[in-house]
Amino acid sequence: MSYNPHEEDELIFADEDGTESGSLSESWKVIIVDDDKEIHQVTKLVMSDFEFDGKGIEFISAYSAREAREILPLHKDAAFILLDVVMEEDDSGLQLVKYIRGELKNSSIRIMLRTGQPGQAPEKTVILEYDINDYKEKTELTSQKLFTMFVSALRAYRDITVIEKNKLGLEEIIKSSARLFELQSLGKFSSGVLTQLTSLLNLHQNAIHVGSISSLAATKGGKDIIIMAATGDYSGLVNERAQGTIPADVMQEMEQAFESKQSTFNDSYFVVFFESKTGSENVIYLRGNNRLSEWDRYLIEIYCANVSVAFENIYLNTEMENTQKEIIFTMGEIVETRSQETGNHVKRVAEYSKLLALKIGLPEEEAELLRLASPMHDVGKVGIPDSILNKPGKLTDEEFELIKTHTTMGYSMLNHSQKDIIRTAATIALQHHEKYDGTGYPNRLKGDEIHIFSRITAIADVFDALCSERVYKKAWPFEDVIDLLRTERGRHFDPNLVDVFFANWDDILAIRSAYADR
Repeated sequence: MSYNPHEEDELIFADEDGTESGSLSESWKVIIVDDDKEIHQVTKLVMSDFEFDGKGIEFISAYSAREAREILPLHKDAAFILLDVVMEEDDSGLQLVKYIRGELKNSSIRIMLRTGQPGQAPEKTVILEYDINDYKEKTELTSQKLFTMFVSALRAYRDITVIEKNKLGLEEIIKSSARLFELQSLGKFSSGVLTQLTSLLNLHQNAIHVGSISSLAATKGGKDIIIMAATGDYSGLVNERAQGTIPADVMQEMEQAFESKQSTFNDSYFVVFFESKTGSENVIYLRGNNRLSEWDRYLIEIYCANVSVAFENIYLNTEMENTQKEIIFTMGEIVETRSQETGNHVKRVAEYSKLLALKIGLPEEEAELLRLASPMHDVGKVGIPDSILNKPGKLTDEEFELIKTHTTMGYSMLNHSQKDIIRTAATIALQHHEKYDGTGYPNRLKGDEIHIFSRITAIADVFDALCSERVYKKAWPFEDVIDLLRTERGRHFDPNLVDVFFANWDDILAIRSAYADR
């Protein structure tokens, strides 16, 4: 404890509301509860220039147990309480201890009981029956003993809060890791990583706007470093090349991490490098104003170890899904090629279908599922003979009945799978020739009995088929196709879908142009 005699006139005394007018912004809160005002003044005078761990003291005064009950809930971060025993009642202080530990459930604050009447509260009884941390008679509290008591209490409080923070940090790692494993896209995953890291380090993302934290996650794609998620100064750069878009010093730190394949912790920022088993190299960069503690670094290392595993799983899952999607589109294209139709038909139907799904309000996940499943709508045609499938003239009644079986054959081929995409494709294959008025095939379903995915695919399929040249017909002019869709509104097609289709005509034409026949 240091003391400057020239600062005597600047000693801080309690205001009438019980708080200090000149309390430090970074200080330990110490509550004095005693009905003797002189005790308050003497304690503050003796401990006026006390410092521990670089922080001074903010004294908060209560002159009765009743007043303390009002003050304590407002100062849950108080570190230490100097508590008298005898105030309004002979056991007011002891009852306040029960209130703090029981009702407030505050187990962190250190409680030092000091009394001028030890006979009212024998030390041996009190220390055993009440959850206090020290017991002193007022007559034995010299300046040195008061100093020692303060250091001991604040050191204990500091260590308890560190342990509690560490416990909460580990709990957050478990919770946030679980949340991140639910994110099935690399973009959402990377963004989630940044969000959870800023949470673990107690840095609020709104502070980004004042420059208190800036972070980004990047992956090395070939020779380029691509930003996968970003906050703060780097927000808006997602999917952009990092070179030339972020500050040179940040770029240098990231390139060094890629080159050394090592993580770096330096004062208030860190760069974490991790590499997947498939060879994908990734970096997480974060900077804040607060210096990272050893525990912060430990949390980050544990967290990033989990991130690495999750990243690998999501990457492999993405690769598997991409392979599955490619197989599905290829099967659809094989069917169209066999019937001498362009493979782009299934791509256009897929894009039309997703567009309509989104426009009628289906979630992105369902719209994407439809996009992936709709190319399989005609898969049952693999069971139809070429002589019928590619017949240039009009089909006989018998031939048409055979063609109609491609719906049930496609359903039979796909329905045994447990995968959502394949099961969805099975439903579409079965129902895409059903009609809204109940005159379609194979089951003459009507209205909402037809799955919304099948109703959407039906209008997308018919529109594209009519606009495209086939072995048995020429492509229809757009005007004739439009007339047919309007005529069949409420008969063949869901009337709401027809309206949505025309409301987004420009987007429909843009898709047709993007996937034009070769």
